Amino acid sequence: MTTLSEPKLRFCTGNQMIAEGAVRAGCRFFAGYPITPASGIYKSMIDLLQRRGDVAISAPDEISALAYCVGASMRGFKSMTATSGPGWALMIETIQYALMTETPVVIAFVQRLGPSTGGATQGAQGDILLSEFCTSGGYTIPILCPSTPAECFDLTHKAFAWAEMLRTPVIVLSDKEVGMTSECVDFARLSNQAPPTRKHKSDFASSKMYDFAERVEVPEYLSVGGMGKVTATGSAHNKSGELKKNDTETLEVLHHLEEKIRSRRSELAVTTFDGQAGAETLVVSFGITARTMRETVRNVRRLGKKVSALSIQSLFPVPDEKIKEAMVGISRIVIAEENFSGQYRSVLAPLLYGKEVVGVNKIGSMITPAEIEEQIV
Repeated sequence: MTTLSEPKLRFCTGNQMIAEGAVRAGCRFFAGYPITPASGIYKSMIDLLQRRGDVAISAPDEISALAYCVGASMRGFKSMTATSGPGWALMIETIQYALMTETPVVIAFVQRLGPSTGGATQGAQGDILLSEFCTSGGYTIPILCPSTPAECFDLTHKAFAWAEMLRTPVIVLSDKEVGMTSECVDFARLSNQAPPTRKHKSDFASSKMYDFAERVEVPEYLSVGGMGKVTATGSAHNKSGELKKNDTETLEVLHHLEEKIRSRRSELAVTTFDGQAGAETLVVSFGITARTMRETVRNVRRLGKKVSALSIQSLFPVPDEKIKEAMVGISRIVIAEENFSGQYRSVLAPLLYGKEVVGVNKIGSMITPAEIEEQIV
């Protein structure tokens, strides 16, 4: 009797590949609430985790979903939830709690047209500023942004690595088109390596939950329900977790929350540069619009025009060094994103001083290659 092996090529959506990436990264807990266009992640995680004997549950709302994940992570388990714009608005208080308590957790955020309930079945890239700048104090939340199902897998896998190594929430910021479009994926090329996990404390008697010597250090972890006492408050606290206001140690902790991320921005930079010698125009994009950009570049090069392209997969921390490298010899920068105000363009503005900057923006439908091509001179 011949046993059929699992097919190496499979037809999958971006949402399904986010779930695959999470499971291969060692995720053992998922809680979610159905919301278009992220419901495919919810469905896939329930199927995959329960099959393995791990936990995937339906929460009564988005607030509970993320709170459950934070609780599971505090116990020591890699955890993830998934949502879209309206659900994210409800999760913001809990994401700040995870940041303050330095609890690793991954949030898959599939964008749709907003604001408010917006267009549940209409894609967009309008939650860039909402997702990154949701914290009081303006702390950096690492954000990864895939443009294909394969990237959904790779970047979700990477998100768990970052969350664990840095003890921080990490967002995988997808969009409706990437999340719900099916494509052929070569599973033989996907990583089978589990990413690193957080370092756990071994000295329970004298340990502090948030102990570090330098601001850039990541404290070792102490799981709730283990051998040591854990104090995890969302209020300002010292290295022991004790609620304080503005004493010297507490202020060091608050600085540390940002410095441990900012100091590693070069290590966290994920971009793809397609440079062309002699090009004076650089096109920059991300997510579904990066695919349009790549098609545009192929088209204009066939016409004899010289143009370079930069796809950004790590929106935050801003990959400033990679962007500066891509701008060498460039006089005109075209930034394409599916929102009306140029949200990421506004973030990049300080890096682009002295260059001619053009935005290609749109809401209600995807940006076309012709619309980008009009700005390539």
